[in-house]
Amino acid sequence: MAYRFWCGECGFKTPWLAESEGAQRQLTHYTKQHPGIPAGGHVETNRKNPQGGLGCLQVTGILVLLLIIAAACQR
Repeated sequence: MAYRFWCGECGFKTPWLAESEGAQRQLTHYTKQHPGIPAGGHVETNRKNPQGGLGCLQVTGILVLLLIIAAACQR
């Protein structure tokens, strides 16, 4: 899934990221922009594209399939 983290103090928001990366970017933002304030805000889930795009495993599988098809057509 893809997540977007919003700052509770200003208009900052992360891009759509994996949950752990988004949380880390929000924490980094709070550390730099709002020192001494605990990280807050809210998290938005990408409901239109819950997969967050194609993962590496899916892309690799598609490439392998295309190579098999190309090799079969060479004969």
